[in-house]
Amino acid sequence: MRTPVTIIGAGLSGLTLARVLHVHGIPATVYEAEPSPTARSQGGMLDIHDYNGQLALRAAGLMDEFRGLILEGRQAMRILDRNGTVLFHEPDDGTGGRPEVQRGELRQMLLDSLPAGTVRWGYKVSSVRALGGGRHEVTFADGGTVVTSLLVGADGAWSRVRPLLSAATPEYVGRSFVETWLFDSETRHPAAAKTVGGGSMLALAPGKGIQAHREKGETLHTYVALTKPQDWFAAIDFTDAAAATARIAREFDGWAPELTALITDSDTAPVLRLLNALPIGHRWDRVPGVTLVGDAAHLSAPNGEGANLAMLDGAELGKALAAHPDDTEAALTEYEQAMFPRGTEAATEGVEGYELMFGDNAPHSLITAFAEHE
Repeated sequence: MRTPVTIIGAGLSGLTLARVLHVHGIPATVYEAEPSPTARSQGGMLDIHDYNGQLALRAAGLMDEFRGLILEGRQAMRILDRNGTVLFHEPDDGTGGRPEVQRGELRQMLLDSLPAGTVRWGYKVSSVRALGGGRHEVTFADGGTVVTSLLVGADGAWSRVRPLLSAATPEYVGRSFVETWLFDSETRHPAAAKTVGGGSMLALAPGKGIQAHREKGETLHTYVALTKPQDWFAAIDFTDAAAATARIAREFDGWAPELTALITDSDTAPVLRLLNALPIGHRWDRVPGVTLVGDAAHLSAPNGEGANLAMLDGAELGKALAAHPDDTEAALTEYEQAMFPRGTEAATEGVEGYELMFGDNAPHSLITAFAEHE
């Protein structure tokens, strides 16, 4: 295949696609709105699964590099009630299939695997239009344009490429996360560190929860989950860190202090993450010369599968293009017909998982599900 591939977005899906294309000798250019790889934090921990994310990394020829990023012991998990009582504990014995890495380090690994100049930084897309014959024109905020015969939208939840294929837009799922961080936890926040343990901790109740991960460097990264309408969060002034923290913490009055400390003792201002999703089963009819990967294709509320599916999308699309060097449309059809059900299954399981975590019988419903799985 000699047609260069134009990829919009330098997240995990776009970079994995670019890497797999590079492995197969197919040129690609990635256009990214952010001005540099370090323009913003890349988020927290990711568990990379042996049945999807790791398959993508194998296709990319990066498993050795990936193993060097794994944080040992982080697959341990415990479930607590609001009193801080441990109801379920699963240690990390080294045999699990979901090793944890830092998202930022994983992204940098992918960036380092690409030829210099593959990613063009500071290219914010303002519009995309079809020119006919499978060709598309991308216009950037600075007025520059690029015309391509193979366009891939890897540009996330609010994709500028998606409208070429689908009228669907993400909608609020009725729940949001508020992120907090505690640094140097072993010395500065020992009670919270002990409560979280060596990996992840879920303290759950109907409609709410405090979820924390032990990240690199003794950092405790917490996702406070609240099932509330958008207007409820809009009434909180998140520019006033103290007031916002106090308001979120009030939702957990009566909870064990070592749990609420993950909110009240945060070393950073709380960050609101409104959760949105595309309709489950989102798909489109084949449109020549364009497709989507990752959240642009099948955004769902965080369920542990998003990053894994994004990388697998990129890898599978790259492999399909390599397998059909003279028939791009056959490659895109093959990719999409496998991707649609994959995204639907993960989104459906995610909704079911949230019911286990935050439904009327939480946290016991989740513990029962784990026991039945075992």
